[in-house]
Amino acid sequence: MNARAEAASTGLDTAKLAVAVLLLAGGIWAFYFFAAYSVLLRTLGLLVIASGAAALALTSAQGRQLWRFALDSRMEVRKVVWPTRQETIQTTLIVIVMVFVLGLILWLFDTILRTIFNLLVGSGG
Repeated sequence: MNARAEAASTGLDTAKLAVAVLLLAGGIWAFYFFAAYSVLLRTLGLLVIASGAAALALTSAQGRQLWRFALDSRMEVRKVVWPTRQETIQTTLIVIVMVFVLGLILWLFDTILRTIFNLLVGSGG
């Protein structure tokens, strides 16, 4: 009996997600179909329809799981120790200097190889 209830719930969740997608698609279609009306009214209508579709989608098992994931992600972002402004500036300057130094080393290496190649081949360029 439990497997039957889960199967019905899955079918209902699928139907909810399908209706939410159809609502959103219909809202987008209506936004462009009623192009003669005010952009403000069309945007508000689209926002209302999108909110309704999101609310319907969040009532499904997948929607609740997505919402729980978003909340957990937000909690994890709060745990991150962000660098200070000074640390960010110092790190950025180190990266810029290292890119410049590496570019200079590669340029010198290229110049030396080109000179050796020209000496071996005997071209004057």
